[in-house]
Amino acid sequence: MAIYIGKETKRVDGIAKVTGKAKYAAEYQLPNMSYGFLVLGTVARGRIKAIDTKEAETVPGVVRIFTHLNTPKAKSTDPGDAMVPIQQETFRALQDDRIIFNHQPVALVVAESFEQARYASRLVKVTYDAGKPNTDPHAAKPVDPPKDDDPKEPPPKPRGDAAKALKEAPVKVEAEYVIPIDHHNPMEPHGAVAYWQGEKLTIFEKSQEVYNVRRHLAATFGLKEEDVNVISSFVGGAFGSALRPNYYVALTAMAAKALKRPVKLVYTRTQMFTGHGYRPYTIQKVSLGAERDGKLTALIHEAISNTSTVDDYTEGNNKQDRSIYACPNLDTPQKLLKLDMATPCPMRAPGAVSGMFALECAMDELAYALKMDPLELRLKNYAETDPETGKPFSSKALRECYQTAAEKFGWKNRKPEPRSMRDGRLLVGWGMSTGVWPALQQPAAVIITLNSDGTAEVASATADIGPGTYTVMTIIAAEYLGLPLERVTFTLGDTKFPRAPSQGGSWTTASVGSAVHGAAQAITAKLLELALKDAASPLKGLDAEKVELSGGKLQAKGDSSKSISVDSIFKLAGLDRIVQTHRSEPSPERKKYTTLAHGAQFAEVKVDPDIGMVKVTRVIEVTACGKIINPKASHSQEIGGVVWGVGMALTEGTEVDHRYGRIMNPNLQHYHVPVNADIHEVETIFAEEEDRIVNPLGIKGMGELGMVGIPAAIANAVYHATGKRIRELPIRPENLI
Repeated sequence: MAIYIGKETKRVDGIAKVTGKAKYAAEYQLPNMSYGFLVLGTVARGRIKAIDTKEAETVPGVVRIFTHLNTPKAKSTDPGDAMVPIQQETFRALQDDRIIFNHQPVALVVAESFEQARYASRLVKVTYDAGKPNTDPHAAKPVDPPKDDDPKEPPPKPRGDAAKALKEAPVKVEAEYVIPIDHHNPMEPHGAVAYWQGEKLTIFEKSQEVYNVRRHLAATFGLKEEDVNVISSFVGGAFGSALRPNYYVALTAMAAKALKRPVKLVYTRTQMFTGHGYRPYTIQKVSLGAERDGKLTALIHEAISNTSTVDDYTEGNNKQDRSIYACPNLDTPQKLLKLDMATPCPMRAPGAVSGMFALECAMDELAYALKMDPLELRLKNYAETDPETGKPFSSKALRECYQTAAEKFGWKNRKPEPRSMRDGRLLVGWGMSTGVWPALQQPAAVIITLNSDGTAEVASATADIGPGTYTVMTIIAAEYLGLPLERVTFTLGDTKFPRAPSQGGSWTTASVGSAVHGAAQAITAKLLELALKDAASPLKGLDAEKVELSGGKLQAKGDSSKSISVDSIFKLAGLDRIVQTHRSEPSPERKKYTTLAHGAQFAEVKVDPDIGMVKVTRVIEVTACGKIINPKASHSQEIGGVVWGVGMALTEGTEVDHRYGRIMNPNLQHYHVPVNADIHEVETIFAEEEDRIVNPLGIKGMGELGMVGIPAAIANAVYHATGKRIRELPIRPENLI
């Protein structure tokens, strides 16, 4: 019987966060600190002709101004090697005179105070040899992504003959869907504090993978990796924006080395819009062919997204198409647009939320063309096994998600005709969608120290960007070490700890949690070995699989009468602690199955027909993502996904003036994220799955999944309310008047 797993648990780091004890990267204060401020360029393409820092250098407090003329060159351009490969940004700041995007850093002012550095930055004068920028995705020519982009995962081949099947289909839908650039706006701006002790570097940095930052900095300065220590104890939101080393990390360390004193560098909100990437602009063309009974015969989903001129960043917006519906003929081509902009980066549910917006809106359009219920259409094409590989799913409770969500939402009361439902003068619309995300696990390591006083310390170099990693790892450790939660301390975010993968891809709990579980099991086995040295041990004849730790005792599973206190085992062995490092890896058994997490999203909107204002008044989301470790945090994750989905559907969009390649709304005044007044009734439900294939704990990721189907469900509800099919996000009032 679970003691902690599956029970609602408050955050173990909650008090530290609300009292200010939790230190974020820029909150570290060191003696003799200096402060950096970035000077950003004003053209999108060209070269720096001249840079004048004389006036800025006379400002009181200015220590030094770094430009491409006096910044040391990187020893290596190796951008870092994540444990889990993702495209790495090759841009490094202040290395030459090239300008490849607007608001690129062209100088770094370091002063005795932040205010002095900021003031002096405004006095730096830069002139350019500027070219005409190419930033309009609709004017750019699409190109094929590089064929060797990821040799471990080559581009998928077409299935069947989709073009022929589409041509012959009695019912077809063909449409284009557009999603603008969306920007990360976490509460905590990106920043770092760096200092050197001889040739050893320590940096406090906002990161989702400290080992990757360490590799990046070691390459930059020609150091041994063990001479770089990266610390990221708390992260105030990231969801992809801190997956790879951003350019400020090396700049901060460079300035600290040159000045021989600590340097702090933090982005302003405006600087964040070109400082760490964004969700790319996507143009998606979806063609569906079906029999008159709704059975899909053809699916063609072409995805075109932008990247920079120096990187080939792709997201695979159409990857999820290949396993979500049973369709014999399928093609998912991908193209890139090379624009004079900063490189995009992963942003919550990268690829999937954009791709499923297009696919699920097209499915809704097909349902109307067939005069068929949208839920019935999805059930008609339900994939019982993976249509791409023929493999069985390790578990798949999507039917239960559909059924539960439809019942809770009252879907049977939906009138199918657009503009047929009202609340007074407001138009009411109901829409639904499907969400999917891979159930991933990566290699991860932890170290556990079990002490004779009944306490334990657990550590791993993982991250906590907000979902509650501190808490969930404490829960798993306490569960399998048989200790109260308050007797377990979990620490993370330090390259002195065993390596863990980046916190991304919704794999952290599955990966690091499996390592915690494995380490606890190994400690249990060690304790049993020590206990059996006593010939009269009550556990005589039992092996490690038949014992457990519970309430400070090592006992036979399910039989507390056969037990011995852990304290007495320590005394018997003359030990005061047991230390165990464990590295977990995905089981080979996983390769025999397709491992996915699924969800169903149902949304209600109310639209003012006079002014076109849309309110998402109700959302029911049912998610099947394996075992739920902490329902309290898990519901919070799913609600957060819904909120972000509302923003993507209705408010968020980065505006670019293509004459200058310049972002016009790089702030929270004009880039609109959802606020409390935008969010109404949200209910999240879990359809728990028993799945021992994915990992020993049966965990599937949920951080991304909670957002995946939301924009599509909202767009489909807007069509049902108004009869207007909006295929470009965000859905603005002027689209509906």
